[in-house]
Amino acid sequence: MAIRAFLLLLILFSSSYYAVALYEDQVGLMDWHQQYIGKVKNAVFQTQKAGRKRVVVSTEENVIASLDLRHGEIFWRHVLGDNDTIDAIDISMGKYVITLSSGGSILRAWNLPDGQMVWESFLRGLKPSRSLLLTPTNLKADKDNVILVYGNGYLHYLSSIDGDILWKMDLSHKGVDIQHLIHPEGSETIYAIGVSDLSQFEAYIINARSGELLKHSSMSFPGGFSGDISLVASDKAVVLDSSGSILVSISFIEGEIKFQPVNIANLVQHISGSAVLLPSKLAGMVAVKIGKSLSFIKVTNEGRLEAVDTIPHVEAVSDSLPFSEGQSGFGLIQHDGTKIHLTLKTGNDWKSHLLKESFKIDQHRGLVHKVFINNYIRTDRTYGFRALIVMEDHSLLLMQQSEIVWNREDGLASIIDVTTSELPVEKDGVSVAKVEHSLFEWLKGHLLKLKGTLMLATPDDIAVIQRLRLQSAEKSKMTRDHNGFRKLLIVLTRAGKLFAIHTGDGRIVWSLLLNAFRKSVTCENPRGLKIHQWQVPHHHALDDNPSVLVVGTCGLNSDASGILSFVDAYKGVELNYIAPHHSISQVIPLPFTDSIEQRLHLLIDAEGYGHLYPKNPEAISIFQEELGNIYWYSVEVNSNVLRGHVVKKNCVPEIGDDYRFESSDLWSVVFPSDSEKIIATSTRKLSEVVHTQAKVTSDQDVSYKYISKNLLFVATVTPKSTGEIGSVIPEDSWLFVYLVDTITGRVLHRMSHHGSQGPVHAVFSENWVVYHYFNLRAHRYEMSVIEIYDQSRADNKDVLKLVLGKHNLTAALSSYSRPEVITKSQSYFFPHSVKTMAVTATAKGITSRQLLIGTIGDQVLALDKRYLDPRRTVNPTQAEKEEGIIPLTDTLPIMPQAYVTHALKVEGLRNIITVPAKLESTTLVFAHGVDLFFTRLAPSRTYDSLTEDFSYALLLITIVALVIAIFVTWIWSERKELEEKWR
Repeated sequence: MAIRAFLLLLILFSSSYYAVALYEDQVGLMDWHQQYIGKVKNAVFQTQKAGRKRVVVSTEENVIASLDLRHGEIFWRHVLGDNDTIDAIDISMGKYVITLSSGGSILRAWNLPDGQMVWESFLRGLKPSRSLLLTPTNLKADKDNVILVYGNGYLHYLSSIDGDILWKMDLSHKGVDIQHLIHPEGSETIYAIGVSDLSQFEAYIINARSGELLKHSSMSFPGGFSGDISLVASDKAVVLDSSGSILVSISFIEGEIKFQPVNIANLVQHISGSAVLLPSKLAGMVAVKIGKSLSFIKVTNEGRLEAVDTIPHVEAVSDSLPFSEGQSGFGLIQHDGTKIHLTLKTGNDWKSHLLKESFKIDQHRGLVHKVFINNYIRTDRTYGFRALIVMEDHSLLLMQQSEIVWNREDGLASIIDVTTSELPVEKDGVSVAKVEHSLFEWLKGHLLKLKGTLMLATPDDIAVIQRLRLQSAEKSKMTRDHNGFRKLLIVLTRAGKLFAIHTGDGRIVWSLLLNAFRKSVTCENPRGLKIHQWQVPHHHALDDNPSVLVVGTCGLNSDASGILSFVDAYKGVELNYIAPHHSISQVIPLPFTDSIEQRLHLLIDAEGYGHLYPKNPEAISIFQEELGNIYWYSVEVNSNVLRGHVVKKNCVPEIGDDYRFESSDLWSVVFPSDSEKIIATSTRKLSEVVHTQAKVTSDQDVSYKYISKNLLFVATVTPKSTGEIGSVIPEDSWLFVYLVDTITGRVLHRMSHHGSQGPVHAVFSENWVVYHYFNLRAHRYEMSVIEIYDQSRADNKDVLKLVLGKHNLTAALSSYSRPEVITKSQSYFFPHSVKTMAVTATAKGITSRQLLIGTIGDQVLALDKRYLDPRRTVNPTQAEKEEGIIPLTDTLPIMPQAYVTHALKVEGLRNIITVPAKLESTTLVFAHGVDLFFTRLAPSRTYDSLTEDFSYALLLITIVALVIAIFVTWIWSERKELEEKWR
């Protein structure tokens, strides 16, 4: 009986090791998901009716979202396509959100409470134009509210119930830039005003019921116009002349046009600088920015211009907000150090303020870019106001009663580049009280886990177990762990802001808006490019913090001057800033460091010169020793040319800069423009680790991988195939792929796919490359794999040569020695379109690799590399089955369990980053787009560690039970032996 109990416990204990699943209470232990919307462009408040107070916004990431005004949480949102830019939003009938997108081509209505699409209308046109949306409240057609849309040269009149087009008018042949649609209150007419030939003011009066053109007026202004027209009333507008020094008041009452020009110098005293008319819609006045001051100019009923006030350091002005009958106000924002001042004024009584509040703000948020105001009624029946503020770092804040109610870090929706940093080492020394507390918590936690295992836990106990699991994981500690799971993700956003995100729980450790990447007089269009690890202290220099290098330029041109910023990875402090005079077209991290662990970088400018950083004597001496081994390549997509470069051994003496080097072209590969066009390239990661070069096959043969970090994958298509999928017939479409050695320019392999088309997404790892494309003949997507092997080491299979040492395994590899390579390839159908691809990376390269595929549905799919083995056959032999070769099928399998993101979506997915952990079985995965997602993957399962939810209490109980069972068995055995002796 004791033996039976022993075997039962042993089976129970052993079966606990092989339970592989993800339960509901395990969600969030190894992954996190964060949702964002991006920088807000437009906002419409909905607070009039009972229910949840919300604000509907559209963003630069093409997101339409409904936010809770209480907490800033997302009620619902929709991420439109990259080419479906949102032009305007509004709310119709108090229940529909109306969006106009794609240059005025698509009009949609969304249900306000839940965000479900109600209808969608496609508005055709002949000529691209600006897009305008107007939802008049007092204009109806057969008791239905209507919507006015101007886009692609047509004026459309639609029903807000179903989106049907009631009538449309062609204005494209007139050559007029329509800038405003106006519906005078109580009128049955519509005004469309604009400019033609930069000097002709045009006004159209249209019957709203029939779409008939009632009147067309036109008048030329001798001075010409510049900028957009600012509408101040239903029959008045203001615009700047071509010189920017004269304001022109335009009256168009009933189509009768009248100009009243006034020199700005006569309105505003002591002006300096050019005048800019702000686009804010103010009732009865305009705002003119001159230098650092903002002047408010009132337009009288007769159309005269009168100066009201000039206010310095105004950063943003809101549109007018009607809040009671005959009254409207607008907000303006001023900066004063770390404080922001919000002032609400009304045009009727300029000297008084509707509201004047101040609040402190983090200086790393930058300046205010936009402000939207909204009113509400307090309990004492007076009017209160709230302000939605968009900051320079793309964050969103709601201010009410001199306090920041909530804020959103929506700059994280536009990440440009990502790198990682290790956390500090945990210091030794722990107090006795802490140990005793930890021991008590440990016992308590394992008792609760035991209750859960025996199914005796109450719902409260289950909640405590979940909380203890999250705490015991220690994933949020600010120190590095022995498995390498806890790291800092250093991300650079489009706003020029750095964030350090903890991989444990996704919280922001620090953020820094780089002054070097802010708009200034010397740098009008700064933009970030890349982040590189600059200083990574090792164990002998742990007192120094690691730092990163942020690289950017002051413009979009290739010859724009570069920006360098050095930031402490632990503290988020800018250590140094360099604004070099040279441009930056390429950054080459070199595999050398100086005595303080600063990594050498070679920055290539537009003229082909190399600039060495850091600029110190030690760096130059290290660099001089390695000059003959520093190569790089460039891809000129526009000219279809690949070029290889090398650094010359001499500096440029006449410049007087010892850290500037000349380079020369080694080779070039020119693809004929009339037959091929470069569409994609891919290369191996410099940090990738390969465990072994040898690959033993099922027939006991050895193949040697051709492992070179100088290989480049290039994909080209015929010129006719550069358009959208289906824009060319299969007979005229070719896809070519090349493997090129970037040291010599030698093409090692070339393959063609007839009847195939891009876009091409590729990933290069070890000795293989996988790429994704579209097969026009099969009308399906395909994925192909190419593996490349080194035949020059084939003689090393002889055991006798290996014993006698007559092999070339230790011979140095050189790109200049002509390689003897063979390739193996295979193609498979793949059911999904792909946005991006990556491959898992581990510390030693022992673990099998998985492809991480970003699908068109904004999810991340993990696909085992074994499915893309070119040696797959329909009927593999027994030896091949033992090796792990999967039988050949024409389509790659997609299993629901293979989705790394589970049921979640990474909306607007742009990139997937993989980082090896210290634990060989595990890789860290970070996917970013509009959303962020992080998780840990074990492609070959966690063969080198126990899982976090492993029941140590059950193990202890099992050991105790085994000891007791052994002791009891021994007693019984002794008794039985004694009884037999007495017989």
